[in-house]
Amino acid sequence: MLVKAAEQRYGEFSTGQMHFLNYLPVQLGKDADPVTREFWDFYRTPRGIHIPHGRTLELTQNRALTSEVRFVNFYPFNDIETISPRPLLFIAGDQAHSREFSEEAYHRAAEPKELAWVPGAGHVDLYDRVNLIPWTRLTAFFTRHLTVVG
Repeated sequence: MLVKAAEQRYGEFSTGQMHFLNYLPVQLGKDADPVTREFWDFYRTPRGIHIPHGRTLELTQNRALTSEVRFVNFYPFNDIETISPRPLLFIAGDQAHSREFSEEAYHRAAEPKELAWVPGAGHVDLYDRVNLIPWTRLTAFFTRHLTVVG
């Protein structure tokens, strides 16, 4: 992948033509896995679609091959414990495919920390389904941990 991305980066420089990976097809296939289906339902519908100026529907929501290099050496949990003593609040849907990442982050983080599970929520549900967002929990957390400097 790194070699292909390096070659593509040079090609983009030379020709201006980008190569996009087809993560979210315009039409969802009947055999789509549940994670693709969940993201498609958000990013490919009026619920969350955004088509930037100069882009086409086909390219929207799909990353360029050269962008993938960023993920090769990205370890989001490295040094998470050093955020302490600043408090952390993790909020995740208990049905999220990414649940294990929230559990791992919480496990690795130092105190003070809290973990709030939203019953019945998937990964993208907390993007826009405001009725699922635990507003009371957020208010309590920020009231407890933010100090007004006057």
